[in-house]
Amino acid sequence: MADQGLNSRTWLGEPPAAPPPPGAGGWLRVLYRGLPAMTVLGLGVPILMLLRLMERPFTGLCRPVTGPFVQGVCRAVLWCIGITWQRTGVPMTGPGAVVANHSSWLDILSLNAAMPVFFVSKAEVAGWPGINILTRVTNTHFVARDPRLAAAQAAEFAERTAAGHRLLFFPEGTSSDGQRVLPFKPTLFQGFLAPELPQGLAIQPVTAIYRAPAGTDPRFYGWWGDMALGPHILSVLSARRQGSVEVVLHRPIPVAGETRKSLSRAAETAIRDALPFEGQAPPPRTGLERQD
Repeated sequence: MADQGLNSRTWLGEPPAAPPPPGAGGWLRVLYRGLPAMTVLGLGVPILMLLRLMERPFTGLCRPVTGPFVQGVCRAVLWCIGITWQRTGVPMTGPGAVVANHSSWLDILSLNAAMPVFFVSKAEVAGWPGINILTRVTNTHFVARDPRLAAAQAAEFAERTAAGHRLLFFPEGTSSDGQRVLPFKPTLFQGFLAPELPQGLAIQPVTAIYRAPAGTDPRFYGWWGDMALGPHILSVLSARRQGSVEVVLHRPIPVAGETRKSLSRAAETAIRDALPFEGQAPPPRTGLERQD
């Protein structure tokens, strides 16, 4: 797992118009959506820690109680925000990992609402205000961009996978506007071929489909490029009405007999084919990218 696609380029795309500042009604919506959501998260973290203290002596790394608990917290936060959520498909059984398209900070809530997963992210995200609460609740697996730590990180990945954790990767390596799937990075999939991983390993592709509120930019929920996090959260919370998100769980892809390129191609095709928007051909590399 030395290269997990985390040392990535940021997709800039076509920037959206700057959202107008919330009026009086907008600030009221921020309060009656944001305060309950923060209350759920604020209570969820200490309850999760308490449950984990009671669970760990009996189950070790396995999380038969706290996994579904985090799933419930994420569903509750989406309900507080007002975003309609639904799942299509069945979570995989047996050892494996999950790969998904990446559109927004909302993915933390939407994807974990579908099934208990543990996100894989660059270590810098651990310090982002607001997001660090979500990553604590969802027990994110942080990866440092340091080759000296590659062996230790690979061992931790194998250990968590053997314990039944569904580590979730974003093979695009960056987020988009939610209207497309960016080309996957095959190097990420090399880690799934490591001999120390459990036998029968499979990869489950997942498509997150965001539908914007009526009358707004279709990219409303997308968070990409140089967009600031705070104003985007504020824009979502202050919207007059909310849209929806559908999480599609595809048939798992067995790893045995595959290469990193064939795994990447099969997962990317499954995820792209389920996204019901135009422009699904892999976008050309036009230079509208920057190095993180």
